[in-house]
Amino acid sequence: MYFVHETCTLYGCQVAGERLSKATVAETALRLGDEQGLEAVTIRRLAQELGVTPMALYWHFKNKDELFLGVVDHALADVRADRDTGDPWPKQLKAMVESLVGAMRRHPILPDLLHQSDKARATSFTRATEDALTLLTGAGFTPQQAYWVGTYLLHGVIGLVHGQLETPPPNDKWEVNEWRRQRRIEFECLPADQFPMTVRFGATYAEEPDPEGYYAFGIELLMTAVESMAARTGASS
Repeated sequence: MYFVHETCTLYGCQVAGERLSKATVAETALRLGDEQGLEAVTIRRLAQELGVTPMALYWHFKNKDELFLGVVDHALADVRADRDTGDPWPKQLKAMVESLVGAMRRHPILPDLLHQSDKARATSFTRATEDALTLLTGAGFTPQQAYWVGTYLLHGVIGLVHGQLETPPPNDKWEVNEWRRQRRIEFECLPADQFPMTVRFGATYAEEPDPEGYYAFGIELLMTAVESMAARTGASS
């Protein structure tokens, strides 16, 4: 049984004296999912986290599918182009990619949410798609090609975040420095005559990891591919 103080009115739900908004629910769902995985994000579990009855959440989301859509919509709210600045299309598109990377770094659950929800029904996703199509068709791509490029960038960002710099397993009791030392030894103990470059790579574990450099490099790699193809169409940035 839930013991809560809540009132639902025509204008929304009040929880402990404060309005229970869609944004509050979405933020809680993202936190719960990031910490415990997508399977933990249920109406009942969210109600427990927020200290309300499930009925209070059904006021905003009729079912789990609508909940996931609402969370996606909230998480992608800042992923859009600002065409009022007069910046060239590569700069605006890169800003969108950077925003998407940032959202996925903050919320590791987001790729799974995008996969399991009908994301095209999320307003922020559709708006970002429209912005990307506008920029890319302006760069010389056909609408279909522009959609392909946008899809490639989305999956490229997912791969970039999923393939982020190697870190110790979550339950590993070793200190990070000791883990890095062990990884370096593993590589450097390989036969140098057979795997010279792999052995050489192993030495990089002696250096401090550079996650910001990793993401900047990955974004630049994605954008270089898009700009190179745009240049082949004869488009000017």
